[in-house]
Amino acid sequence: MFSAGAERLLHQAREIQDEELRKFCSRVSTLLQKEDLGPDTADALRRLFLIVSATKYNRKLEKTCVDLLQTTLCLPACPEQLQLLCAAILREMSPCDSLSLSCDHIQSTRQLSLVASVLLAQGDRKQEVRRVGQRVFKVLESRQPEGPSLRPLLPVVSKVASLAPGTFHEDQTNLLSKRLVDWLRYASVQRGLAHSSGGFFSTPRARQPVPVTEVDGAVATDFFTVLSTGQRFTEDQWLNVQAFSMLRSWLLLSGPESPGAPDTDDKSEGSTLSVLSAASSTSRLLPPQERLREKAFEYCQRLIEQSDRRALRKGDSDLQKACLVEAVLVLDVLCRQDPALLYRTLSCLKALQVRLCADPACVRALLPLAQFFLNHGEAAAVDSEAVHQHVFTRVPAEHFHSPVLAFELVQFCRDSLPLLGRNLGVLRLSFPNLFKLLAWNSPPLTSEFVALLPALVDAGTAEEMLHALLDLPCLTAALDLQLRIPSCLEAFRDPQLQGLFQHLLRAEARGTAERLAPLHQVLQPMASCARVLQCAQAVPTLLQAFFSAVTQFADRALTIRLARLLLERSDSLYQVPGYEARVHRVLSSEFLALCERHPSLVAELAKELLAFVGSGSGMRSGGNVLTSVVWAIGEYVSVSWDRRCTVDQINKFFEALEALLFEVTHSRPSATLPKCPPQLITALMTTLTKLASRSQDLIPRVSLFLSKIRTLAQSPALGSLHGQEDAGAIGTRATELLNLLKMPSVAQFVLTPSMEVSESRYHRDTVTALPLALRTVSRLVEKEAGLLPG
Repeated sequence: MFSAGAERLLHQAREIQDEELRKFCSRVSTLLQKEDLGPDTADALRRLFLIVSATKYNRKLEKTCVDLLQTTLCLPACPEQLQLLCAAILREMSPCDSLSLSCDHIQSTRQLSLVASVLLAQGDRKQEVRRVGQRVFKVLESRQPEGPSLRPLLPVVSKVASLAPGTFHEDQTNLLSKRLVDWLRYASVQRGLAHSSGGFFSTPRARQPVPVTEVDGAVATDFFTVLSTGQRFTEDQWLNVQAFSMLRSWLLLSGPESPGAPDTDDKSEGSTLSVLSAASSTSRLLPPQERLREKAFEYCQRLIEQSDRRALRKGDSDLQKACLVEAVLVLDVLCRQDPALLYRTLSCLKALQVRLCADPACVRALLPLAQFFLNHGEAAAVDSEAVHQHVFTRVPAEHFHSPVLAFELVQFCRDSLPLLGRNLGVLRLSFPNLFKLLAWNSPPLTSEFVALLPALVDAGTAEEMLHALLDLPCLTAALDLQLRIPSCLEAFRDPQLQGLFQHLLRAEARGTAERLAPLHQVLQPMASCARVLQCAQAVPTLLQAFFSAVTQFADRALTIRLARLLLERSDSLYQVPGYEARVHRVLSSEFLALCERHPSLVAELAKELLAFVGSGSGMRSGGNVLTSVVWAIGEYVSVSWDRRCTVDQINKFFEALEALLFEVTHSRPSATLPKCPPQLITALMTTLTKLASRSQDLIPRVSLFLSKIRTLAQSPALGSLHGQEDAGAIGTRATELLNLLKMPSVAQFVLTPSMEVSESRYHRDTVTALPLALRTVSRLVEKEAGLLPG
């Protein structure tokens, strides 16, 4: 988050109008035309950069100003600070049609890198990316012992290679690979002086050589790496650091499987040479790519050894962890490109696995290590279950509050799905642990879990996962409490609460579910915490993803169990503001979808549905679930769907719904009986009419009831409760249903259509069309009422 001052500046920059910006551009243009580009110019350029970067859309700058920004950027004597600002402004304006920059004749490597960054931000216009790449390589190829530093150009090379693979010719690729070998393996092991005179190919020689040290203060006895320390670095040491930073991307872009790699006739020869080179001093005879892989392998092994040293400074300790992650990732690439390196790598990484599992501080390095074993475990006959068990169990439980680690772990799960194989069962059983990451970091991880849920859920865990999703905000509150009070489990003296708390924080699926209502009450004071509210907002989206995945494999038995669970949990949710209403909207639609897939589940769950209707609890939070249940009863309690829907069964449903309708239309809203939404009233009336059309002895009862409701809808009491528009809609629906019941055979045809009605001919054929039946009934009823001349 920005500070209050920074927020104020950003707001001011976004509010600047076009006319004010035009005037400010004129002032900047005036300053840039002066011979002395002083502090006022730098200050104006900073403000202009803030203006153009503070909004998502491109700001329109005056052409004169754009031209002067380009001119200033290309001035050889211009201060570096101003050139950086000019380049940053031009990048923010990309793509820009009025750009006239060219890097063809620039000699300064620093200036070339800035101009190249602007050109690459424009996109590949007129093969600009290729031209930039060729110009940069032309400078790289020039041998300038005392020339300028080449460090600014390496990021440009990496960017060009990623934007346009195949840009560089084979000889250029080989050249850079050779340079990388020199920088990685043969950098000076002496500290640099304050004014080093070393060039590109020369090694600066200090008058009093002082060797670099390791992070623990010991004198380095091996070659220089990014983890070597010293007060000052020489030029080739800086190149060593930068070479390692781009090593993995360069290996991927220039390796044997890269888009722009030259074809090789015999890849096995390179692998054989790679093995031989480990024990031979003739490694310089290897092809450049093979030699780079060999030296990169040595470099990564040295980094792993250095990462085990106890750093004297926290900054070096953090650098050790970052380098360890990168070293394992580079080794993964190397072993994919040259399988002969795999067996030399395994012994090192097996020892590293033992060390990392015992050191919580290096937990981030476990993920690339687990990925390595996934990628190569089968080829090397290595059982990777232990490291995956550690990653899926201990890591989420102990580090759920680390947002970076949470994102990386979920990304690892997503990326590894095709390779997990038999370890996929470990991942699925660990979903309660993974949900801790989601509960604590729900805004950034929701979309990731939406994509991951289909792989996590199966028939064995579906019910437990649905419980876990509905309890996700409660889990957030429990995790928050656990962080605040590490011994919170002992704080619950009640053994029942301790058991519920342990169940909520379980690491693996148990195949059982616990009623967490007592825990909901204990954690209720935390329901309004910001993190809990954020988590509650994500649950509806996750529920939709869950049901979308489950319906792909759920059989009839699982569908019935999920529908039963849905009814049970609709009135047993953690009371977060607005949470119940949002969840009910999803559950209501998903209940109808389950009924549509298996219509017989209404008859199967008759007892539960009758109890749900009779409890009246479904009217909470807008009555969405109850409305769906009522609609499903009217739609599927029919012998055409299930033979168990006898007249006796229909009568039971009718009596329960009739009692509910009477209660909601003749009682004033109270704490125990919330206001009934008009949608529920119309659904109840329609369902009662449908049931009466299937058991025609009920028609007189429902007709009398509908007549009373029609009269009630015209009364001021109902109008004041629901509003005149909703009361009018209720009265209109009652009238329509009464008219329909005056012709029972037509009512049954309209309200309980056969399966054939879904065929298109019923909506095209003028003889059999359903709208025709409705119009006919309307005309007959109107005639009977004397509204039309006979």
